[in-house]
Amino acid sequence: MLITVNNLSKSNGIKKIVDNVSFTIEENDKIALVGVNGTGKSTVLKILAGKENYEGTLLQKKDISISYLPQNPDFNPNNTVLEQVHHDLKDHKVNEYEIKAILNRFNITNHQAKISELSGGQQKRIALAITLLHPGDLLILDEPTNHLDNEMIEYLEKFLIKFNKAIFMVTHDRYFLERVTNKIMEIDRTKIYEYEANYTKFLELKAIREENDLALQHKRKQFLKKELEWVRAGVQARTTKSKDRLQRFYQLSNIADIETVNQVEMINIASRLGRKTIELVDLQMRYENNILFDHFSYLFNPNTRIGILGNNGCGKSTLLKIIAKELPPTHGEVIHGQTVKIGFFKQMSDDLDESLTVIDYIKKTSNYLQTSEGSFSAKQMCERFLFDTTLQHTQISRLSGGEKRRLYLLNILMQAPNVLLLDEPTNDLDITTLTILEDYLDSFNGLVITVSHDRYFLDRVCDGLFVFKNQQITYHNGGYSSYIDLKEENKVKEKSDGAKRYQEQKQKQRETRVRLTSKEQKELETMEDTILDLENQINELNQQMSLYQNYYDKLVEISNLASKLNSELEAKNERWLELLEKQEQSQNNSR
Repeated sequence: MLITVNNLSKSNGIKKIVDNVSFTIEENDKIALVGVNGTGKSTVLKILAGKENYEGTLLQKKDISISYLPQNPDFNPNNTVLEQVHHDLKDHKVNEYEIKAILNRFNITNHQAKISELSGGQQKRIALAITLLHPGDLLILDEPTNHLDNEMIEYLEKFLIKFNKAIFMVTHDRYFLERVTNKIMEIDRTKIYEYEANYTKFLELKAIREENDLALQHKRKQFLKKELEWVRAGVQARTTKSKDRLQRFYQLSNIADIETVNQVEMINIASRLGRKTIELVDLQMRYENNILFDHFSYLFNPNTRIGILGNNGCGKSTLLKIIAKELPPTHGEVIHGQTVKIGFFKQMSDDLDESLTVIDYIKKTSNYLQTSEGSFSAKQMCERFLFDTTLQHTQISRLSGGEKRRLYLLNILMQAPNVLLLDEPTNDLDITTLTILEDYLDSFNGLVITVSHDRYFLDRVCDGLFVFKNQQITYHNGGYSSYIDLKEENKVKEKSDGAKRYQEQKQKQRETRVRLTSKEQKELETMEDTILDLENQINELNQQMSLYQNYYDKLVEISNLASKLNSELEAKNERWLELLEKQEQSQNNSR
């Protein structure tokens, strides 16, 4: 047992976040905490990490080591990257090689850059690297996949699957939930419900729980109706039995009904989009001598759903800005049809004036919105997006990260766009809102182009992908999973074709062999020593691997080196046999 939580309660002064909850974290638990935005997921993580006060008891195993990744890291802006890493790991022994290797893995290559010069996403990746360098007995992760590209997410996923200690995390990545977790905890109306399940099983069990809760509520109401008749009949509670019955009636009367969980209500607001939408003509984008992409052309159909894939920094967000005509390309042209009306949901909510109240911010865009279902006021649209009267008159600065993203999305939709450009729309949105957004995009009467690291979202929404690789953009017909399947098939084919070419070359060499040159003779004489030296190096690396079982980066590095040396050894053995065969042929020919 790592942590035992008993009767935990927490409020933020306005409302209760959790009320009298209890749970435990075992040594091999891989737990995901889920719930709609604003329910207090990050607060629970802070409590477990010792960063937030609370009521109740929290008992930890003696000498427990906890590593915590916050949603927004708090770094010294004057530190360099390496200075910050060394500062945060000053109590732990980690060598420089491991530090640089994992920073590079997360595309932090300038280790002398000042923290103040880095984006929020880069700082989050540094914080993640620090956390993984010393994961401790319990790894607490708040939205670890935010600001990672798809390759980084797959690397992190593999790391956490192999990690043999406890994990407690908040994530909206549903494939992550499916593959990494063995337990899901759900915050729902200040209570925490536990499910021994991955994501798919959790959905089934949650539905059953909610059905049971409603059935119990119905039975309680039926009982109270009957008991109320008994009380109204004026029965005197003289006997012990009747006193108990009366007491039970009052106890059950005080139990609150199950509250209806409100969900975001999206309606089709797209203005009419003509047949001519957007055309990209021979686009090139470069910064100084760095070409992001070149010679890219594409004509969008009115109801296309395109996802954009690529490593961080390859130019995905830049392409969206070019499509929106916010940034001119170095070469080429972007042509918009006359009816095109773009709604651009950016990674950073640039125009979110946090001094405004929610309702004033929305009214700045529009007081009313005309939809297929009629006219809706700004107030009504706010309510559909779960901003009640109290929240509507709350300053934006007081909203949670998820609530701000939801408000920003509402503001985009209030413009009635028929082309949606979405840059990482899943960041900070809870799973329930994500599901509703996906359903909305299904019925959206217009064009959707999205950059997303959320693999599930790309599979669910997109019918095609733009893939950035080697300064080129290629089109893939299908979603994320079909792209990965095709990629794996191509790898296998390339390996097979390579082996075939090698065999053909080998046969050709055999046919042209005559005798050993003086250089080959010398090579043959030293080959045995070379092979022996390689075997010794490989044995030494195999011994090192057993020492780094819990350090995945180092283990991967050693394993890659061992694999490289094994390939070299195999090639040397092949070459040795080849030289021996040639020597034998030469000797036979000379007889």
